[in-house]
Amino acid sequence: MIKLYSPGKVSWQESQLIYHALAEMGQEALSLVSPSSAYVCIGFHQDAAQEVDLDYCTEKGIPVFRRDLGGGAVYLDGDQYFFQLVLRRDNPLVPKNKAGFYRKFLEPILNVYRRIGIPVEYKPVNDVVCRSRKISGTGAGEIGDCIVFVGNLIKDFDFLEMSRVLNVPDEKFRDKVYKTLTDNLTTIRRELGEEDARKWSEERLNEMMAVEFESVIGPMVRSTIDSDLASRIREMGDRMTSREWLYRKGKKSLGRDVKIRAGVNVIQRVHKAPGGLIRCELELIDHKINDLSLSGDFFCFPKDAVGRLEGALRGKRLDEVQGIIEDFYSGGDVEIPAVSVEDWMKLFVV
Repeated sequence: MIKLYSPGKVSWQESQLIYHALAEMGQEALSLVSPSSAYVCIGFHQDAAQEVDLDYCTEKGIPVFRRDLGGGAVYLDGDQYFFQLVLRRDNPLVPKNKAGFYRKFLEPILNVYRRIGIPVEYKPVNDVVCRSRKISGTGAGEIGDCIVFVGNLIKDFDFLEMSRVLNVPDEKFRDKVYKTLTDNLTTIRRELGEEDARKWSEERLNEMMAVEFESVIGPMVRSTIDSDLASRIREMGDRMTSREWLYRKGKKSLGRDVKIRAGVNVIQRVHKAPGGLIRCELELIDHKINDLSLSGDFFCFPKDAVGRLEGALRGKRLDEVQGIIEDFYSGGDVEIPAVSVEDWMKLFVV
């Protein structure tokens, strides 16, 4: 039978290590936890120095942790209540495809939000949204012989600190990340108001999650962390909080791509064309360019032409970009020496 661990507030390290340990032990369980202090968590394939402002985190005493699952860098704290579902890959409860998996195991979270009065919907492939704003961050991956599904109920969120811990090219980009976050992410407190949000304590919400998950995975055995699990947590902590683990080689890329929710990204791309450096900063919403800035050290005649190109591209889908840039060049009144259509298109590959 699947075990239920509901320790509530734990150290930031244990809030991550418990599901890693359960998965490596092959132990099926649902863990309901939250960190007693804030930290930054990066995905397995990421490069810590590229994704996170490590100097700022050191100055503010904010730890950084690399999880053994994919995804992006996130700021986590005690106002986010986490569920961590660990199932063996051969468990008949597990759907065969990822879309079916997310749809099935997000149903308990949808139900909890609805029970407390927040109208939410499932947005494929793995988002829970309220009035188009994300209200639960989730992800799944494989560790050992298990599939791990993690996510949260967001009681409150520090939008400013999330934008601050990221390593970004400049403060203008950081401001854009902050604005896009506040426009596209919401919380229990934001939706219900301060007074009504206080009614929903962590303990009460955890109990609701446990009940809703039981309706999907069946009865669970309420358990406490025994000596075997505690030993594995300590063992994994030695490895996963080491500098070698945090600074292992990650994926590097030119520019930045900050995912806000499914379909919403704040992106900077840089390309060295023969005629100079060209740079694009854009806000992408459901494959459409919501906002855009083009810059660089190239020459352009007339000098206002790039502003006209920005205007032509705003509101357009990515698959329309090449045709618009080709029309921009074909008019005969614009010259950008040694910067071609193909150079510009390198900025719009996402």
